[in-house]
Amino acid sequence: MSMTLYGIPNCDTVKKARDWLGTRGVAYTFHDYKKLGADTAKLAEWVEAAGWEQVLNRAGTTFRKLPDADKQDLDAAKAVALMATNPSCIKRPVVEHPGGLLVGFKPEEWAGALA
Repeated sequence: MSMTLYGIPNCDTVKKARDWLGTRGVAYTFHDYKKLGADTAKLAEWVEAAGWEQVLNRAGTTFRKLPDADKQDLDAAKAVALMATNPSCIKRPVVEHPGGLLVGFKPEEWAGALA
């Protein structure tokens, strides 16, 4: 199974997800937003598949610190632009796998999708 896990290495949720994959022997490629950035076209694909409301992390510190103007009148295009400029605003982790897309770490959901 070929899959890519997108995230930030020091994020606690990403660490839990990586540990979960490791204990199950699931091979994956890790894409570090801090080093490799976030591709606008890839973000647009995720928003199309899961909805911007799911992909954009509005609960995080980075989003909360944005100017109010950036947080108002959100739609898919504006969310993609915000995430491309501020990768820490992307919900973590995001996993692309042959069966689809996982956003966030929910062990039960991952077990069903990656079994």
